[in-house]
Amino acid sequence: MAMNFLKHWSKAKNRHGIHSPFVYRLLDEVIYDFHAKKVYQEIEQLRNNLRQDECWIINAETVALYHVAKNVSTPAKLAQLLYRLVADLNPRTIIELGTSPGITTAYLAKAAPGARHVSIMENSGALTIAKENLQKLNIYNTELLSGNVDELLPILFEGISELDFILIDGKHSSESILNYFKSCLPKMSNHSMMVFEDIYRNREMRSAWQEIKSNPEVSVTIDLFWIGLVFVRRAQSKEDFKIRF
Repeated sequence: MAMNFLKHWSKAKNRHGIHSPFVYRLLDEVIYDFHAKKVYQEIEQLRNNLRQDECWIINAETVALYHVAKNVSTPAKLAQLLYRLVADLNPRTIIELGTSPGITTAYLAKAAPGARHVSIMENSGALTIAKENLQKLNIYNTELLSGNVDELLPILFEGISELDFILIDGKHSSESILNYFKSCLPKMSNHSMMVFEDIYRNREMRSAWQEIKSNPEVSVTIDLFWIGLVFVRRAQSKEDFKIRF
């Protein structure tokens, strides 16, 4: 991972030298907006509380809350970036694949309280915990679904004509990631955004990310190392950006 990060950093740019007005604005006004926001404090206080609790019971397994809150949840810097991306996009629909323990879900819900927000996770125990955490933050605009993602997505998509924001996390195999990507792609429009977490996590994820970038329907990708952003802006020339974050 460290070597991949160094390679990325050596080739990546910041907002200077970016000639795409669309990408430059996203960097200048959203990605590099590091100002503190009140909503961050509320959610991060919950994360800190989780670290101090003793344990959760998930599917008969005892899992240390400190480990889950620190190592499973999306880090604060990235979760807050997702908040800004969603708030800027102002989506009508949000699909999140991978919920545990609900910290990222809370950021997405707070960013677009009027959107239809559906979060899917295969672990029913973790989903129960996510629901409890959302309730602590008075978040009730998120549909939490438990089950096999491959089975749930086709059913879910029957009632959705267009996907505005899609966050893909959870399984880190090339096959799963590409299946989710191909399932969501037909529902994307010119203003849609698909986000992949952990794109350098392992060889399979790196391979999947390269295949996603090469897809002819994808016009713009932004590689922030920790996450990758995908757009299908059909009027825009195909470009791939490596950005320091």
